Amino acid sequence: MSDTTATRSMVTQNATKTQRRRADRRAKKPIARILQYLALAGFLVFLGFPLLWLISTAFKSSAEINSLAVNLFPLQPTIDNFMVALERQGLVRAAGNSLLVAVATTIIVTLLSIPGAYVMARYQGKLRSIGVGYILVSQIFPVILIVIPLFFILRSVGLVDSLLGLVAVYSVYTLPFSLWMLQGYVAAIPYDVEEAAAIDGANKFRTLQRVVFPLLMPGLVATAMFSFVSAYNEFFFALVLLQSPENYTLPIALSTFVGGEGKVAVGPLAAGALLSSIPSIVFFTLLQKRLATGLLSGAVKG
Repeated sequence: MSDTTATRSMVTQNATKTQRRRADRRAKKPIARILQYLALAGFLVFLGFPLLWLISTAFKSSAEINSLAVNLFPLQPTIDNFMVALERQGLVRAAGNSLLVAVATTIIVTLLSIPGAYVMARYQGKLRSIGVGYILVSQIFPVILIVIPLFFILRSVGLVDSLLGLVAVYSVYTLPFSLWMLQGYVAAIPYDVEEAAAIDGANKFRTLQRVVFPLLMPGLVATAMFSFVSAYNEFFFALVLLQSPENYTLPIALSTFVGGEGKVAVGPLAAGALLSSIPSIVFFTLLQKRLATGLLSGAVKG
């Protein structure tokens, strides 16, 4: 009886300790959740304040911008800065050039990355070693070391001051990292899925089309976003290779708001920067839904 009583007492004590632990966890959960929300709010303020200040500056008059008063919101909103940005600096034409270059670079890099990333992820051998070596070597050299030789090469083939030459440069420069990023997505797809499709009678092309490609869709979207943003926001190559104002991209057009003596047209520059961000926002909005789709859509297809 004594042993039974002792056992029951130990069980009761363990149950009591377990209940106390659960109660402590429940008490800590609201505190942890509050801290998480506070950290998230601080992060959003950190990211959102520059954008809010940019929007506010774009709608302020020159007198308000040059005044000593600091106002988060414009006292007398005006759209004069947008009119100046659109009329005097060729911003619309530059936006068209940037979109053309960014979309062309995205298509080329994505199409080349698909087979290259698959080979790098699935096959082991000299070809993969060469590919990895190419990626690592391409990331070692800074841009300043290759821009002058690149300028002479493009001049010899007549592609200086050309959007086509800029697309070629962006594609070559963006491709290594895109390959490295996409091959990680391919490696994350279990090879058993491809073997199951082969057992069901699907050939290699059909397996890639119906099984691998749907599962790879989030990686393709991420690669496309990276390629688009890299080409759309790039400044240094465009500054060196483009010479005619009709070929300027958005970063070059925005730099013209800075005068020769360092005087900056703050209002039009803020308005131009705000307008130039619209295509990127639209592009991300169109592709963000694709990031979550396709994760398991191809797993049941043969």
